[in-house]
Amino acid sequence: MFFQQTRLILLHAAPMLVAQMASMGMMVIDTVLLGHYGTEDLAAVAVGGGIYIAVIFALVGILQAVSPMVAQLKGAGREVEIAGTLQQAFWLALLLAVPGVVFLHHPDALLSLSDIEPGVESKARAYLALLAWGMPAALLYRTFYAFSNALGRPRPLMLISLGGALLHAVLAWLLVTGRLSSEGLGALGCAISNAVVSWFALLCGALYMVFSKPMAVYRLLHGWQRPCPGTLKELVRLGLPMGFSNFVEISSFTLISLFVAQLGATIVAGHRIVANLAALCYMLPLALAVATLAQVGLAAGARDWRRAQVSAGAGLLLAGALASGLGFMLWLSEAALVNAFSSDPAVRLVSLSLIAYVAIYQVFDALQTVAAYALRGYKITLVPMFVHIVCFWGIGLLGGWWLAFHAARPMGVAGFWVASLASLVLAAVLLGGLLWRRVRMVPD
Repeated sequence: MFFQQTRLILLHAAPMLVAQMASMGMMVIDTVLLGHYGTEDLAAVAVGGGIYIAVIFALVGILQAVSPMVAQLKGAGREVEIAGTLQQAFWLALLLAVPGVVFLHHPDALLSLSDIEPGVESKARAYLALLAWGMPAALLYRTFYAFSNALGRPRPLMLISLGGALLHAVLAWLLVTGRLSSEGLGALGCAISNAVVSWFALLCGALYMVFSKPMAVYRLLHGWQRPCPGTLKELVRLGLPMGFSNFVEISSFTLISLFVAQLGATIVAGHRIVANLAALCYMLPLALAVATLAQVGLAAGARDWRRAQVSAGAGLLLAGALASGLGFMLWLSEAALVNAFSSDPAVRLVSLSLIAYVAIYQVFDALQTVAAYALRGYKITLVPMFVHIVCFWGIGLLGGWWLAFHAARPMGVAGFWVASLASLVLAAVLLGGLLWRRVRMVPD
């Protein structure tokens, strides 16, 4: 059974990895274009992009509750209830878009946490305001994204992500460099392109739901339901801790970017490059985690506890082994990677001083991610949220702030990366222990 579940996880994770790498490739495109356009614009996207990711991932995390719910419905043979669950998740996405758009227009709560250069802050605000136009589409599409993963249908997501990345590469290049205007738009061009791609992805997802044969059996858009308080409450009950976990994890890195901003645009730009590389590496364990959640959820819905246990173990083993290899490859190719991101020697020097931390913590990030998603397959979301709060805010953020600025020998930006490594180690231990306890509680 172990090899069968390993194979299923890999078959699901492979197209998911491509999809997520394509999505993250959009961030890389922005970084490369702006790295050669201007350091101030790159720093603005480092700050503004961090805030946007924190907001969107928090809201998307809530919507991801549709994934374990649908997986368990399918595993239990209750396919007739799947369409209604998805429709309620779409209603929730529209409701969550309202505070999301408002916050992007008024990001003062986060921007006020650090002294940011006026030019960088002004561009970051304009960047966020333009991204707000794509927020409703992004949330609706991500609901469909989580739903498709729960049903084991990752290939359409891969094709949509590849198409979106290609569209962004062309459009962002035209806007940033000024091919479509009298002068380059810099960070604003990246924001416009990102918003357009969000609506493009939503359109593709809607077409797939309407016209694809695999989705026809579920009659997803037939008999459209009004908001149902009971289902919405269940989605929020499961999703709110998931969303807050996402927010804690992402916001810790966002706030790091804000704190680092006071060290100057060069440090921010160098940190941004390494953060992009870390985010790209994270796509591998995330793809495995999503696939593991689907398998654990299907098995739990069918009350096949042995299969759920084996699926969780297979996901952890794959994540640890593959992430270790990825970290080693990153360490070997650090100079070539950094040179591709920036032509500024000072920025390159900052990046090279930090990249080793990313290579080291890959395995711990992979293990804590897969453990958290496996627990979501069991519909366990509350306790992992508290683990993330303690680890990422308590150790990663506050510990990093102390190491960076207030230790006997302040470490600067490196202090945040040291603390982040420690936070991931602890998260892997705690979440792994919680998952072990859960699978041991259920009889074979």
